[in-house]
Amino acid sequence: MSKLFFDHLVNLEKIEKKIKKVARTPEEREEIFHLVDEIIHHRIVGCVLDKLPNKHHKGFRKKFVKRPYDDGIIHYLQEKISEDVEEFIKKEVDEIGKELMGMIYDGNPAKRLGRLEKPKSLKKHG
Repeated sequence: MSKLFFDHLVNLEKIEKKIKKVARTPEEREEIFHLVDEIIHHRIVGCVLDKLPNKHHKGFRKKFVKRPYDDGIIHYLQEKISEDVEEFIKKEVDEIGKELMGMIYDGNPAKRLGRLEKPKSLKKHG
């Protein structure tokens, strides 16, 4: 997991604990961590590009490819985006965290079933 410009905005302690609890081997744990890292990376970059005016996409990509760890990217984005960049990244990370927590099966069928939505046919009757 390489350092990225938004890493200081990401707190995945709950997800990390849950992964450590459910992963059967160190290899499986590393694979899951890698997948989580990729999901976050893609979602955050996508969110940034959605909010960044198209005319600044090329500049952002150049900065990100050359120095993905550079904290200055946040400042660049803040100049180009009218919203608080750190705030919308934190919100997106929180949303990703909630989604991932719901996807990681911890072996307890009652907890898993509690997260599933009732089929429409059952909603009418109960």
